[in-house]
Amino acid sequence: MGALDYLSNFCIVTSTRSKRKPMQTVEIKVKMDCDGCERRIKNAVTTMKGVKSVEVNRKQSRVTISGYVEPIKVLKRIKRTGKPAEFWPYIPQHLVYYPYISGAYDKRAPAGYVRNVVQAFPASNAAEDNMVSLFSDDNVNACSVM
Repeated sequence: MGALDYLSNFCIVTSTRSKRKPMQTVEIKVKMDCDGCERRIKNAVTTMKGVKSVEVNRKQSRVTISGYVEPIKVLKRIKRTGKPAEFWPYIPQHLVYYPYISGAYDKRAPAGYVRNVVQAFPASNAAEDNMVSLFSDDNVNACSVM
């Protein structure tokens, strides 16, 4: 079988086609004032290759695009319409430990959202967490001296 395996390596046809882009959901913040703005942005994005769905929420100034697209290209296409756009900078407030620290709280954020900043999440000390749980009453394998 060794000779056949060796010869079969010469018969393999390699494809030069690139890999397909993964399915992604891209959220972008766009300032929209009227139905015309909303329609212009929606038409600009739906004509892109690989776009499966486009949801526009004018109240939150949010555009959600799902499909086989690259986020940078979607952002550039929306900016080409003349509207200021950026990636969605907010996360739900219930996911953040400290939502009211400076930088995280934003008056312009939609209700229930805060800015996604690093300081809003607590620093993880794995060694300290282990020591706390070692002598916890909830730990059934805790020290028997207690």
